[in-house]
Amino acid sequence: MNTVLHAVAHPDARPDFRRPGVGAVLVSTWRVGSPERQRAAVEAIRTTWESREWPDLGLLSYSVYIGTDGDALLHHSQWTSEQAYEDFVRSYRNAEIDAAVPGIERVVLHRYAPPYRSRVLDGPGARALPGALAVVEVDFEGPDQGRRKDWVDTVFTAMDGDAGKRPARGGIAAHFHLSTDGTRVLNMAEWPSERAHAEWQADAPLDGAWARVHHYPGIAASRVRRYTPALSLSAGA
Repeated sequence: MNTVLHAVAHPDARPDFRRPGVGAVLVSTWRVGSPERQRAAVEAIRTTWESREWPDLGLLSYSVYIGTDGDALLHHSQWTSEQAYEDFVRSYRNAEIDAAVPGIERVVLHRYAPPYRSRVLDGPGARALPGALAVVEVDFEGPDQGRRKDWVDTVFTAMDGDAGKRPARGGIAAHFHLSTDGTRVLNMAEWPSERAHAEWQADAPLDGAWARVHHYPGIAASRVRRYTPALSLSAGA
């Protein structure tokens, strides 16, 4: 007899970014318009997913984060492969969610490989559950795998230089993904709070290794957005 799997919501709302078996990472953004609609959309997602069987064994986890801008929702899902996602999306429908929160704007979907490099930070909050996610997106001028990897390596050099010099302010971890189209790097950095990340960012040096990070040749654009964990789902009997 086949075991029927259902969506299980995890209270810490934290995916394992270094989970084995992940072949593809999908990250998308919705805009919903207000903090009230953000919360309503998250509740509609949870209710919808918990009312169904787990849709596909190729889906390993699905997590949602609430933007501190009062508008956005960030969706992060881990798959065994991109093909598993393609097979799923052909039959998946958002009708219940759209009925609960009409007018959702589904802005963009990006595809990534599993993290190229991750760093579990050594600050005082390193063992804490994350209360905030700082999402750093860096776009490059055209596809170049080597250039993106070198930029990430440059960030790690700068972080190594920070050790013992600049307070980590409770930083938990940083996970650097490379997009499959060759043009972008995504860093999903876990922090104990939005304030902790803001204070660390305000204290960032503008010279030395960090200057090389910020002025790296070939960067077309970069942005930082903050989110709070809201929901993380995986399959359970």
